[in-house]
Amino acid sequence: MDPLKHIAIIGLGAMGAPMALHLSRSGYEVTGVDLDPGARDRFPGAVTPQQADFSGVDAVVTMLPEGPQVMDVYQGAILSNAYSGAVLIDCSTIDLETARTLNKLAVEKGFAQIDAPVSGGPEAAGAGELSFMVGGDADHVSLARPLLENLGKKTTHFGAAGSGQAAKACHNMICGITAMAVFEGFALADALQLDADQFYELCAGAAAQSWTLENRCPIPGVVPAAPSSNGYAPGFAARLMAKDLRLAQAAAQISGQVTPFGAEAARAFTRFAEATGGDLDFSSYFTALKQQTKTIGTD
Repeated sequence: MDPLKHIAIIGLGAMGAPMALHLSRSGYEVTGVDLDPGARDRFPGAVTPQQADFSGVDAVVTMLPEGPQVMDVYQGAILSNAYSGAVLIDCSTIDLETARTLNKLAVEKGFAQIDAPVSGGPEAAGAGELSFMVGGDADHVSLARPLLENLGKKTTHFGAAGSGQAAKACHNMICGITAMAVFEGFALADALQLDADQFYELCAGAAAQSWTLENRCPIPGVVPAAPSSNGYAPGFAARLMAKDLRLAQAAAQISGQVTPFGAEAARAFTRFAEATGGDLDFSSYFTALKQQTKTIGTD
């Protein structure tokens, strides 16, 4: 039995809302919290951070877009208002330094705190099939594990505070580089007038197989469930892919490791997100590749 019964989830976006709904369906008492009225509409009875009462919750889960937002809500609401025995779980994808600072501030106040960014997307969040990459004290991880195991199918503890964010940065860099390869490969196949369905079947059964290929095939109609077959509706927005790849580059700079393909992927997705707004799924980058091909072909 999970001793964590009353959960507050701060951030009811594409990931936080389905996580909250899944926990509610699983029998937890869940308080949804978000500044945005539209986000609050995704979860019944959701409140603003100012309205939230954290004094009676057993765990506070944050799922926010950027490190400064997580820091603001920790300093402005959680650390001063939550029950000191509550477990604090940050599932956001943020920079290593902020993750380590959050942990230090929380532990100094007597809280158990871990970083636990996720992989899996909104569908997995709603189905309780996320994968968690976790950093923090082993005792703190043990306290949070029953809740994480309800929300996910896999929880990997990588080590001290910040280790979960480090693993996420490396993981997402691989995803970004792989995505570039898949999208460029399909753009070239299209330019060479290969049949898209046949080319997909070849890749899916050969060495080019990948999660991105099967879930983010960029040509509409080839994979009916892929965002490309639904107007590139996310999914995982291109601006978020760009953000995560920049976080990986920040981690590379801290460690001194050279990552040339990761750097190029970060530049490419950042340029694309800035040019388009980045709200469509990251597989929409394929459309920019095709536009470049058309431009070159008309020179």
